[in-house]
Amino acid sequence: MAGAAAQIEALVAPAVAACGCDLWGIEYISQGRHTTLRVYIDHAKGIGVEQCADVSRQVAAVMDVEDPITGEYTLEVSSPGLDRPLFTLQQYQASIGEKLSLKLRLAFDGRRRFTGLLSGIEGDDVLLQIDDEEYLLPFDSIEKANIVPRF
Repeated sequence: MAGAAAQIEALVAPAVAACGCDLWGIEYISQGRHTTLRVYIDHAKGIGVEQCADVSRQVAAVMDVEDPITGEYTLEVSSPGLDRPLFTLQQYQASIGEKLSLKLRLAFDGRRRFTGLLSGIEGDDVLLQIDDEEYLLPFDSIEKANIVPRF
């Protein structure tokens, strides 16, 4: 699945850039007969409905021509929002000091879900502070991570 997501990301990135937005990341979710391609876009001035609609049209056109997904799928274009998902080590680096909720692919220390303060990056590992303990979690083992919004 990661290979398909990387291929799709390479296809949609130029379409997103052509609309004047930054590609934050994509989620390619295939569950049986239902497939969803979620494209997260960002911009220094924020994202509105108009930008999402423009990017959606551009990405849909690219996907129709290149046809990397067999069968039907749902295309969603969205801002990452306050609880933005993190996709790259650079995004983790920029989010140091934020509270994260993350899920690992495989259990570490008997658990897969962690919520704590992102206190740093060491090589390809994410340093998460939970209460009085620090966890050094390999970036490649993280299935999903989101910033926990502060209100």
